[in-house]
Amino acid sequence: MTGTARERLEQVLRETGPLTVAVSGGVDSLTLAALSHRVLGSAAAMVHAASPAVPGEATARVRAEAAREGWDLRVVEAGEFADARYRANPVNRCFFCKTNLYGTIRTVTDRQIVSGANLDDLGEYRPGLDAAREHGVRHPYVEAGLDKAAVRALARDLGLGAVAELPSAPCLSSRVETGLRIEPETLAFIHAVEGMVGGALGPGSARRAVRCRVRAEGVVIELDPASLDALEPPARDDLAHRIAAAAPAGLADSGIRFQPYRVGSAFLTGDTA
Repeated sequence: MTGTARERLEQVLRETGPLTVAVSGGVDSLTLAALSHRVLGSAAAMVHAASPAVPGEATARVRAEAAREGWDLRVVEAGEFADARYRANPVNRCFFCKTNLYGTIRTVTDRQIVSGANLDDLGEYRPGLDAAREHGVRHPYVEAGLDKAAVRALARDLGLGAVAELPSAPCLSSRVETGLRIEPETLAFIHAVEGMVGGALGPGSARRAVRCRVRAEGVVIELDPASLDALEPPARDDLAHRIAAAAPAGLADSGIRFQPYRVGSAFLTGDTA
């Protein structure tokens, strides 16, 4: 990344002063945490929320980076699964998720809370940003003018290795069609299926699009076009059988379908037919 972009971000962090980074385990928040610690030292703390909606690998990744970088890290339970509004999975589910997250973080720190939201996030419907605003959360990347590409460049500049290449990984609840209740068992199934399908695709699958969508009409496996084309009918049939066998009761009664990957396809607005 350009020295100017990094310098702007470092200046924002210094002006923010003592802060706490909400670290999800993705490239954005991990990179922000790394730079915050290097710029502010002990004046930067990190909080990660473990949850049925967060893959265990993400929590393990946060712990590993914290140990490697020497962060002051706290792992908490955000408590969104005790919130009936979140579990109902409305269009603004993310608002209730982030409301619980930031509310919980506030109970363990009196510092300024910051998030890894970047400029690209501002062009999408992100009710979680409304929750952030209500809790006074700041977004250093936005303030410094960094988009996703700049964040990845910064991660490489900081020597974060594989973190810089992490694919986008929205929470597991994003795979459940709007209006279907969020259940921990469903999320565990989704996570297991995505690992199963990724394994079947072979080396390099971590960089491919693999989504297990739970819809009102059944389970849909979405793959990027190249992976979908490469998955021969016998392999699809075998996967479908294994997925159905692993599904919670009733979830796969309508069978397993394979479709091209579409970003956010489980998210339905009131205008969606």
